[in-house]
Amino acid sequence: MADPLPPDVMPFMPQPEVKDIFPTPVMRVPGALEPGLVAGLVEHFMAQATQENNASGNLVHTAMLRPGDSPLLVEAAGRLTPWVVEFGTLLFGERLGWSLKEMWVNVMDKGGRQAMHNHANCFISGVVYLTPTHPDSRTMFMKSPGGMEYSFKNDHPGVTTNAYNAEKWISPQPEPGDLVMFPSYLMHAVPPNKGDIRVTMPFNAIPTRMDSWGYKIAFSG
Repeated sequence: MADPLPPDVMPFMPQPEVKDIFPTPVMRVPGALEPGLVAGLVEHFMAQATQENNASGNLVHTAMLRPGDSPLLVEAAGRLTPWVVEFGTLLFGERLGWSLKEMWVNVMDKGGRQAMHNHANCFISGVVYLTPTHPDSRTMFMKSPGGMEYSFKNDHPGVTTNAYNAEKWISPQPEPGDLVMFPSYLMHAVPPNKGDIRVTMPFNAIPTRMDSWGYKIAFSG
């Protein structure tokens, strides 16, 4: 058997390129709300979270709220909206006006969870974390079960998971005041809470208008 060629005379090997096409953005804004506002939201809205969730007996939430329903929400919306505008620019390629059409507060006790779901009648959804979150109870994003994936999967202990074959993505560990935004169609869930009470403030946002080659539509929050 001939000796292998030294590296400097090895035959030319082409270098492949991998392109990330049609990625789904998720924007994280650490410290979007300052501690004083976060504490005020927790104190004011935890007592209003009395509506039960049909997926978990240890999860309750407030009614759907509008920013004008409370001075605290007005202040929170004022801090969040500029980030919504930035995220909307990524999604639609233009700096549009945006409004937070609804906000609510979730209070999840130990053992509570949120089933897989997405948000209808909006374009951007977000979650503001108001209390510390147990590492096992971070928001988890998933591929839609009705997607266009192969019908047969390569899934066994020897598979290396990457961004192209993973079926879920667990968001980074949040701190109180952190914001995470995502397209409203993106499926997400919260695993069973193993820690103390977990309080979050989700919201949905819509643009003021959209224009598709002259076909224009206006939205009102």
